[in-house]
Amino acid sequence: MSGQSDLHPEHRRRWLIRTLVAVTVALGAIAGGPWLYARYLAPDPAEPLALSTPDPAASAAPQVDEIHEVDGTWTVVDGSEAGYRLGEVLSGEQVTVVGRTDQVTGGVVLEEGSLLEAEVVVDVASIVTDESARDAYFRRALDTTTHPEATFEVTDPVDLSALEGVTESVTVEALGTLTFHGVARPATAVLEVQPTGQDQVEVAGQIAVTLEDFDLTAPDLGFVTVEPTATVEMLLVLSR
Repeated sequence: MSGQSDLHPEHRRRWLIRTLVAVTVALGAIAGGPWLYARYLAPDPAEPLALSTPDPAASAAPQVDEIHEVDGTWTVVDGSEAGYRLGEVLSGEQVTVVGRTDQVTGGVVLEEGSLLEAEVVVDVASIVTDESARDAYFRRALDTTTHPEATFEVTDPVDLSALEGVTESVTVEALGTLTFHGVARPATAVLEVQPTGQDQVEVAGQIAVTLEDFDLTAPDLGFVTVEPTATVEMLLVLSR
């Protein structure tokens, strides 16, 4: 006969000890893997989407052409981004999750210095984070096959006449409707708008959301708990 029964008792004891140690290490790796990732391997979260052009008021800032009149139709062009930012607790460690996509379209219409129409459309299915497994869960939770897009539409006029004749950024609030996961809810976007040329502006915006308002339940999987609120972020490049 051959195998374990042929082992000398001392050898058998050592083999058993090594096996138990290996199993213990494996179980520890499984249990502690999320903690190790959150503590040592998770990358620092990306900074919030913000104006890429420095404030012209800064001494070292390049000269930016002022906008003499804001009226017209402005279109979202390349260089725009959108996504989300939320907190999760991974095996006791606080982690900030940031998802981004450059698949953003839309446009705005201004008349007599006021923003009268605006729509931003985001391809939700293309949003990615630093972890593909999380992205797959995100797409399933949002049912992106059925609801592939999220939209924000402004419902009340927004006075942007302060942009005319200046080069500094202007901060405004825009009331509108945020729609994703097939659910539409009133939302307020805080927008920072800055000219980057006579016919181009950048808009950095944030919208605070509560997941359950959109029929979403923050998952609690034991080793990971997701916060019930999140922030929708956008950086729009608009050209006229």
